[in-house]
Amino acid sequence: MKVPVRYYIGIVLFLLVLSSACHSPKSSNAINDERLQNQKYSDTVKMTSDNGEYQIIIIEPGFYGWLNSIARARGYYSQSFFETRNLMLVQEYNLRVQQPDRFDQNLYPFRIEYYPAINYGYELNYQLYNYFVYFQLHYNQRLTPIEPRI
Repeated sequence: MKVPVRYYIGIVLFLLVLSSACHSPKSSNAINDERLQNQKYSDTVKMTSDNGEYQIIIIEPGFYGWLNSIARARGYYSQSFFETRNLMLVQEYNLRVQQPDRFDQNLYPFRIEYYPAINYGYELNYQLYNYFVYFQLHYNQRLTPIEPRI
């Protein structure tokens, strides 16, 4: 029996293709919407923590392929490395969520709940850290003075 998920860490970012939605004929829109839906589902990463209590869902076109082809392999960094970096990254990300007049709400739509006293396990910390690296590189953002490490 699965342990129920008590906490939900969610990073949900959707890329909207406005130009094709505004200027294409309806039949083309239906095809584009279907492709976008398929791409969204194929680029969804759902990870449960080692103990099954916490979950992270990342919906980001391109992230899954990047994670499997470019990101450092599991085991390269320690869990404590990820926890330290994730705490700094989450704090800055959440500050930007609270300042929609200064930062793009499309890039910073939701607050991330991440608590240093909770052991989320290696895999969840690995996924979160690598999402932040991807996010910073892909969207040309800098969340900390530390250069994103691949």
